[in-house]
Amino acid sequence: MQFNLEKLTIGLLAAVILVIGFNTFQMSQMKINANAITGNAVAESKPTANIVGNIEAGNIDFELDIIPKGAPAIYGKELGVDYDDVSPSNQQKADSAIRKLGTLDQQISLSGEDLKRYIAVASQISCEYCCGVDSIIFSDGKAACGCEHSFAMRGLAKYLIKNHGSEYTNDAILEELGKWKTLFFPGPITKKAQVLKAKGVELNYINLASNKYRGAENGN
Repeated sequence: MQFNLEKLTIGLLAAVILVIGFNTFQMSQMKINANAITGNAVAESKPTANIVGNIEAGNIDFELDIIPKGAPAIYGKELGVDYDDVSPSNQQKADSAIRKLGTLDQQISLSGEDLKRYIAVASQISCEYCCGVDSIIFSDGKAACGCEHSFAMRGLAKYLIKNHGSEYTNDAILEELGKWKTLFFPGPITKKAQVLKAKGVELNYINLASNKYRGAENGN
């Protein structure tokens, strides 16, 4: 009887020791977690890499709507194009709008000051999501990318310079090209917008679509 009582006492003591040990371990883990570097702290040392990683993991959701809508001022009615034409829901309409703008690239020739202006604008934007070149034109103004998106952007730039050069500044033209590029590639540019917003960069179509922050969505 006494032997069994001693065994029971020893067993209870062992159980108490295990519980105390487990609680001590849990408390130590809580201290470690409290002192761990959070995502925000990491962002201070490596902002772009951490932000891109969080976006890819779905941890940042700004619910950004960067898609231009409605009719472009001035040239929309003239060319019969609308931002809303480019949509995954109506590929035929999107193709038609892209062709309308792209045809202008082949129809319009620029020279003199207009050509210099065209080079200044078009050299600042690329079609990096389907072409690997630095911009949609070479330094002499000739086409550097043969995709339909590039034709459309070049065509619109030429049209605005030739027909509305006094109404659009170079930045305003680049902004318009950026709007259409955003319509062409909404996925990667939305991701880029999230990165730029997290870094405190103003969200306009030059920052989103030109070469100014090219590759930001990939941590570049």
